[in-house]
Amino acid sequence: MFKIEHKVFNIIKFELTIKLNTQSKIEHPDIQFKVMDLIQKKPHITQRELGRKAGISLGSIHYCLKMLAEKGLVKVKNFNESPNKSNYLYLLTPKGICHKSNLAITFLKRKKYEYKKLKKEIEEISNQLNR
Repeated sequence: MFKIEHKVFNIIKFELTIKLNTQSKIEHPDIQFKVMDLIQKKPHITQRELGRKAGISLGSIHYCLKMLAEKGLVKVKNFNESPNKSNYLYLLTPKGICHKSNLAITFLKRKKYEYKKLKKEIEEISNQLNR
């Protein structure tokens, strides 16, 4: 009985870990920015191509697009006249464009801070080596 309960617990723990990893990935501001930037540059992009260029799985990109659409940041349109019913058009909404701009500003501030910190660390190590 204990072995079965232990296995069930491990399965639930594994599924929760996968869900949390996927969720945290798609909610990461850098991923959201990358996806929104790709959409803005190429509205007819496929989910497979989005996932490949953003560095996340096809399933994760699906959840990411769904989340962005639910937040009103991206509008998804299906081509009804297309023989391939999986063709979609992704458009940033005005709210999405504003959100993407804010993500870019935050990204740039964070990278400048990281650069300053790294530059200082390099100088300190160089000074130690030059003594």
